[in-house]
Amino acid sequence: MNNNILDFAIIASGIIGYFTSISLISSSFYKNRANNYLSLSLFLLTSLTLLGWFDIENTVLDFLNNPVLEYLVAVTLFSYFLIQIQHKYLQKSWYKWLYLPFIASFIIETIVYLDSIFNIYNSVFNDLIFHVMDNASFIYNVFLIFWSRKLVKHSNTISEDKKRWLLRLNFFIICIILSWLLSNIEFYVFDSEYTSNLLWISLSFLSWWILYYGVFKLQIIVQKDEIHKYLVTKKANSTSTKRKINKATVSNIISKLYELMDEEELYKNPLLSRLDIATRLGTSERDLSQVINQETNKNVIQFVNEYRIKAAKELLHDPVFNKYSVEAIGMESGFKSKSAFYNAFNSSLGMSPGAYRKFQKTS
Repeated sequence: MNNNILDFAIIASGIIGYFTSISLISSSFYKNRANNYLSLSLFLLTSLTLLGWFDIENTVLDFLNNPVLEYLVAVTLFSYFLIQIQHKYLQKSWYKWLYLPFIASFIIETIVYLDSIFNIYNSVFNDLIFHVMDNASFIYNVFLIFWSRKLVKHSNTISEDKKRWLLRLNFFIICIILSWLLSNIEFYVFDSEYTSNLLWISLSFLSWWILYYGVFKLQIIVQKDEIHKYLVTKKANSTSTKRKINKATVSNIISKLYELMDEEELYKNPLLSRLDIATRLGTSERDLSQVINQETNKNVIQFVNEYRIKAAKELLHDPVFNKYSVEAIGMESGFKSKSAFYNAFNSSLGMSPGAYRKFQKTS
């Protein structure tokens, strides 16, 4: 009964893995160069999971089983991380040589496979060759995944949100490699395969994790960064306009606050707190709250969210940003989460951001 449940879970994860890998290269929302490599990596990992879980010995599929695919997935994952951080290694001539272990293993596996079927070479070294290739593929994967982790950690070309996500994905893959190591130790030392089950289950879980958390969340971050870069460029190329402040009626604190919001766009910091604002203005939180309430009849959160909603409305109204998701626009406007964005927007305008965008298109 338990085996049947695990079989079903592995098959379901395999379907999700293949579906996700296809979606990454076919959907305009996800399609980009980095996701092409992620798609191939996920396709290979899903295939390795299904080939490893189910008995495919003495079939043509046995040829595709490890370690051939393991060499290829190591390079595709490494390439994915390099593209995400826009690393200069991608332009190096030696980069293509990383595929050499895969090509060599493919040739060797072809020779060994033909020998096992037709007994052409009568080789007694087939098992030895397989174990050497298998252990070498493990070392190769460890080397590239830790190398990519180091490069991501020291990268200064990406946002902290994106770096955090990439390191999280990298750590998950390291956990899978650890399961791989334990399964090899168990197999060679104790001649059992209990840990192997953990490895295949971990690999299958990766498909769900990438689909429900990784791919979508990362794409939101990517879109938010693209929007931000566009706005920064647009602002740099245009003349800045300052809010006209009536010094007779607006306090000095409010005057400085407007400058921080209009010129520095302080509201775009999702972690912005009342203390942060008060510190920048050289006043206390209590005085800040009192002045904002007296001058605008709002509390600090309402005051900041008013700026964020205004920024979101401008982005939702501009057709340039139609290709970007509502959540990415909310993040760029300074909201910490999708729920906070939707709640504030709906409270202010009586409709969701998506409904507002549709309304603007039809009006």
